[in-house]
Amino acid sequence: MDMPFKLKEATEGLVEDINLRDLRRISNKITEKYLERASSGGNHLTSEEEVKVYSVVRMPATYGAVSDALSYVRDIFGDDIDSVSDIGAGSGAASWACREIFAPSEIKCLEYEDQMIDIGRTLMSGDKELAGIASWKNYDLLSDEPVPGSDLVISSYVINELPADKRLSAVDKMWKAAGKIMVIIEPGTMTGFSVIRDIRAHILEAGGHMIAPCPHEGICRIGKDDWCHFACRVMRSKMHKLIKDAAVPYEDEKYSFIAFSKTPVTPCSCRILRHPEINKGFIKLNVCTSSSNEVITVTKKDKELFKQARKAKQGDTLDHSF
Repeated sequence: MDMPFKLKEATEGLVEDINLRDLRRISNKITEKYLERASSGGNHLTSEEEVKVYSVVRMPATYGAVSDALSYVRDIFGDDIDSVSDIGAGSGAASWACREIFAPSEIKCLEYEDQMIDIGRTLMSGDKELAGIASWKNYDLLSDEPVPGSDLVISSYVINELPADKRLSAVDKMWKAAGKIMVIIEPGTMTGFSVIRDIRAHILEAGGHMIAPCPHEGICRIGKDDWCHFACRVMRSKMHKLIKDAAVPYEDEKYSFIAFSKTPVTPCSCRILRHPEINKGFIKLNVCTSSSNEVITVTKKDKELFKQARKAKQGDTLDHSF
């Protein structure tokens, strides 16, 4: 997964006047602050330089995870999305992904931090098509102000950062504003998934219909000491490698997500929960189906299913009923 060229070029341009030592120092400072202030809400980034470095470091992974999740959503729901409300838009990574996946005619970027809005606008200014359909607004999801309505209401890496006792009320605001679907993406950690699990139960009880990733609308079968997450391989730019002092040209972004529709849809029959274990002549898959979570073995005798499994990755679906 790679970001659009215009976005990659624009993000790197943000920090071209900052020396490498300062870039690394700022990046480490941002990481420390997010770990210290997780789930507290509020402004984690306090300077223009921090916002710029954050955008360079995090946008590729956020763009990749959102694109990956939305591809699974599109496979089931289709691409009939004409408007998007991006909640906690940050510097716009999810909005760029929504444009690539659904080609909407309107994107509303709603962001709490003014400096993020300024950077988001700057990054979009190099893409006249996207800049022409996107609007930016200072918005606090915890305020009494309703979420502006759109076909798709999406948040990425937002709900987990809210105080725990305010998360579901914030999700309710998003769900009310969703004309067709709502998608929420969180870190692929036990904590991130616990947020997704709570949202899943809450919205199903409120009458939502499952799009992805689950093949069923029953109680989640993932154990308390486990978590459901997927991974997207994201290409690192030269600048990203330098800032992170990374040896490999990619990173694997782990994420959890949930997607709901206002109207019934037919979910997948089987979702692959872990990286396939490929052996000579057979493949082992940890899967979630409409009726169970289990480990299955696919052999060459299974022909079409084996072909699917050989090309599949964690998070993919299998076109097969078990």
